[in-house]
Amino acid sequence: MRKIVHRHLGKVVAGAGLAVAGTAVMVGITLPGTAGANESGGSDGSAAAAAQQAGQGAVKPGVVEQAPAEGKKGTGSDPLTDDETKRVEQLALTKQMFSAGENVEGRRGPERLSVDLAEPDANELDATDAPRRADVTFYDYRDDTLVTRTVNLDTGKVEQTTSRTGVQPPLSHDENVEALKVLIADPLGAGLKADFKDATGTELTDPEQQLLLNSAVYRATPGAQPAALDKCGEHRCVRLFPKVRNGPWIDARSLIVDLSARKVVKLGS
Repeated sequence: MRKIVHRHLGKVVAGAGLAVAGTAVMVGITLPGTAGANESGGSDGSAAAAAQQAGQGAVKPGVVEQAPAEGKKGTGSDPLTDDETKRVEQLALTKQMFSAGENVEGRRGPERLSVDLAEPDANELDATDAPRRADVTFYDYRDDTLVTRTVNLDTGKVEQTTSRTGVQPPLSHDENVEALKVLIADPLGAGLKADFKDATGTELTDPEQQLLLNSAVYRATPGAQPAALDKCGEHRCVRLFPKVRNGPWIDARSLIVDLSARKVVKLGS
């Protein structure tokens, strides 16, 4: 792996296996009154400068206004407020779910993935007083189940609960961090640590602070990976695309982390 990384160090690795790419675009902007500022001015330039000094066509400086204070409750299709998000998280997670569930670190309580404003019911699309609802999504590592609970923000009641297996939404930040910790602790992570040290001169000890993490859910493809990855899709498996902060990408595409089994497998092995 170390030779592979060195070949790509400092570059964005492109290809079918890489789901993340970055593109930087330089945009030239001409500010009022700055064009031709270093050129020797003619009569037209002098007239324009005099007119600007006289206040004709002058552009007023921009004013940065403070964002309005966020209310405790939103209305209609407004995004969820911080207060609403905290409230629905508490309402959606029952004591029974917390006691029986397991998060990505193996602790009690399912892993919360997202909190989103729910779409109104079909018969409420034109209603002006349709209730606001939120979908709270959890992943329970105890039995690899995706649980979504719909909470009515007006009544505080959980109106619907769905549980599904084999469904793998994008990974959360906490899951990415844990996947990298599992990789670093595994013998297969030695190359990643060595490449990080070569790129920075320091040891990789705090992945959350030292790396920028992107990832993609990995699913089993018959005949395309070791048998050890056959459960990916049923299990929560991740392919990481780590990038040194203010530095290069590190190619770790050949390593798959099975978060459900807490093991690392190399493709093609």
